[in-house]
Amino acid sequence: MAILKAFKGLRPPKEIARDLASRPYDVLNSEEARKEAYGNKYSLLHIIKPEIDLPEDIDLYAPEVYKKAKENFELFQKNGWLVPDDDEYLYIYAQTMNNKTQYGLVGCAAVEDYMNNRIKKHELTRKAKEEDRMKHVRITNANMEPVFFTYPAIPKIDSIVADWVKNHEPIYDFIAVDGFGHHFWVVDDKKTIELLINLFADLPVTYVADGHHRTAAAALVGNEKRMNNPNHKGDEEYNYCLAVHFPDNQLTIIDYNRVVTDLNGMTKQEFINNLKVHFDIVEKGENIYKPDRLHTFGMYIDKKWYSLTAKPGTYNDSDPIGVLDVTILSNLVFDQMLNIKDLRTSERIDFVGGIRGLEELERRVDSGEMAAAFALYPVSMQQLINIADTNNIMPPKTTWFEPKLRSGLVVHLLDKI
Repeated sequence: MAILKAFKGLRPPKEIARDLASRPYDVLNSEEARKEAYGNKYSLLHIIKPEIDLPEDIDLYAPEVYKKAKENFELFQKNGWLVPDDDEYLYIYAQTMNNKTQYGLVGCAAVEDYMNNRIKKHELTRKAKEEDRMKHVRITNANMEPVFFTYPAIPKIDSIVADWVKNHEPIYDFIAVDGFGHHFWVVDDKKTIELLINLFADLPVTYVADGHHRTAAAALVGNEKRMNNPNHKGDEEYNYCLAVHFPDNQLTIIDYNRVVTDLNGMTKQEFINNLKVHFDIVEKGENIYKPDRLHTFGMYIDKKWYSLTAKPGTYNDSDPIGVLDVTILSNLVFDQMLNIKDLRTSERIDFVGGIRGLEELERRVDSGEMAAAFALYPVSMQQLINIADTNNIMPPKTTWFEPKLRSGLVVHLLDKI
């Protein structure tokens, strides 16, 4: 059974919520974070990317960076920019993009569920990024940012959430600089909280949709605290971590595309001729070509678009990994033809989230920075769930969820308030 726990959150006053809420720490590099937080003393980036308040040449993993995170977090609380709620609540966090709104249930997930694989993963985590966020959780003693979970939709939960939204005004309701709407309600009725928790317990598992490193860091620090506490009882706040749970039928995964720096010594025509072994190729001209079905790709090279359709026998639709277009492209093009063996470490490949549009692929190739670009058809939620359920791991940079959660609308402390 899946555990959902109410908690006493730290939240910003309504009048500064829009300024305080920030994009997740891993969406921005340090330079971008400095620009985004410039002139905004309320931005949570001062806590989740505290290097922006230190010299630009500082090592991002230096002790001073984590110390600054703690100082800034304490300052936010002292200044009344993050204030504790009166009691343990659940919350509803909704996001609107392109006139579509998705409604998530905010509560704590159990560290034990993560350790026992009742919270399913579909991506590998990198130790350096994991350790960075673990240090951040340790020094702030808090989950500063929620992670993005999904679960098989339960109509009764949907109905309760819809009724609450209909009958209560949101505590926060704003359009962020990204153009997306963010709406937030406090569920403070004990009977409603109990009902939602009990309904959630009917779920055998939940799934990490986005935020694998933050999830791992929160769970591992919680488990670390449990192991180091001789008086551990099981009800301590460190046994839980902050998550927003969205029903799977409300979510949209968008494309996650690839660009490569070179053709491994081949000319354009040699490359295209080699592609014909595994793909049916059609030249599409100068207008952007966006794939509209599984196993079909868009390729942009030398000012022209092409469609590539994988030939039967080059993929395995009965295998959760083999069916993925990223697997086809990685095996047949990047590995076999371009000799790019490790997508995580190679400097010859980069990844472009579909939110940037396929124009970004054209720009990077036309600039000379990249030799070719590949547009992919998005992974489905069912594919993601199939992979997680079979304990498989997706290739890197496979899923891109949008809109991203705003961090700072509620914070979870690892000690009782």
